[in-house]
Amino acid sequence: MRAVRACVLGVLLALVGGVQAQDAVQPANRFGAVEAFLLPEQACALGLGWERIIFDWAQQQPDRPESWTPWNVPDEWLQAASACNREVVAVVKHTPAWATDGTPGIGVPRGLYLDVDDPGNLWAGYIRRMAAYYGERGVSRFIIWNEPDIPAGVYGYEFEGSIEDYARLLQVAYTAARQANADAHIILAGTTYWHDVNAGRVLYVERLLRVLEAMPEAQQNGYYFDALALHIYFRTDTVYPIVHAFTDILRAHGLSDKAIWIVETNASPNLDPLWPVTRPQYQITLDQQSAFVVQAAALGLAAGADRIGVYKFFDWTLPPGAESFGLIRADESLRPAYTAWGTVIREMSGAARAAYTQTDSAALVRIARADGQVLWVAWARGEAPVVLRLPPTGESGQLSDAYGNIVTVAGDAQGITLALPPASCNRRDGCAVGGMPALLLQPAAEGEVLIEQSGAWVPMRFEEEMRVDAE
Repeated sequence: MRAVRACVLGVLLALVGGVQAQDAVQPANRFGAVEAFLLPEQACALGLGWERIIFDWAQQQPDRPESWTPWNVPDEWLQAASACNREVVAVVKHTPAWATDGTPGIGVPRGLYLDVDDPGNLWAGYIRRMAAYYGERGVSRFIIWNEPDIPAGVYGYEFEGSIEDYARLLQVAYTAARQANADAHIILAGTTYWHDVNAGRVLYVERLLRVLEAMPEAQQNGYYFDALALHIYFRTDTVYPIVHAFTDILRAHGLSDKAIWIVETNASPNLDPLWPVTRPQYQITLDQQSAFVVQAAALGLAAGADRIGVYKFFDWTLPPGAESFGLIRADESLRPAYTAWGTVIREMSGAARAAYTQTDSAALVRIARADGQVLWVAWARGEAPVVLRLPPTGESGQLSDAYGNIVTVAGDAQGITLALPPASCNRRDGCAVGGMPALLLQPAAEGEVLIEQSGAWVPMRFEEEMRVDAE
């Protein structure tokens, strides 16, 4: 990924990133979801480009190094994904009790610091076997562990090793996986960003890169990873700056060629009448969830994310009253966000370039598609409705809402006018999610985008654009 940050012009913010994907082979499209395997027909109908599945070491080698029980990711799941041109990406975690002197599941693997070819390096042995077995079945991308930035004593704690232990975990995984499968790609564990920021710590990825840089052979081995993964939730306005924070980190370390994936993003709809959840913060409706996934996808593209995935596809095995994120509920009924994610896939998969600008009241992403058309994705950021005027093309445009309801709109000599509904806001959350977005597809046109402010039309300027490599 390559990205640059533009300047601030008065109240206008025009930020932009560039991308040069690290992947040797792109999926059908860059938009995916976590755990689509149990409902393959719905996943296929949606057109997901990829899905993430947990590859559980403790289940695959339950009692000793020689055991091998890959039933937790059966061939049927992989075949169903392949039949729909959906890539499976593995997240590899969970130490078996027999393989650690620490806590089962989160403990540091025994023998981790032994040579990668030493049989006593249990992690290396597992990765080598797993990468070979699943490489023959089309799986070549492996996310190593999950959220190691969450500290002990905090909900979601998943790795009790030090940052040096995680760096070694990564180094061994990179080396052993490529011994078994030359096409293996290694992705850093997804991190949360906020656990470090709220605690006043330097971001985990920054600290990790400092450790990796100190390893003698790291540079010639690509610092033992090909991409980094992010988890971004609930607040629309955080997507762009969080991605840029990691873009800046990679650039500072001379690693701008590394890809950035948003592996998990969503706004869990606790106000779903069919699945109500009580929580003190983030009161999210079904429409807000749908608006969020469209906004997050557009902002992710504009910031330079190479892949973007929703957590999660289907809330399988979820007990009633538990927090529910799924595009599909536990009873297999579709949430509106399922349709909204289909709109993202249909409208944004052909992105070639993208740029972002915002004012205090509105956000706008311009996506230049490979078919020569421009997709505008716009929404209100606050409690007031907004009116935008897009450049004239001499032709009509196709206006869609998040749910793919399309109408033809005719412009005039001054362009096409968009009326954007306000966001739903409250005292606790503010305007966590922008208003329902409008997606306008039209031929490319020259000219300014204008926003109505106090009875006058004011320009919204894009300083630069990012390039999205062809999929």
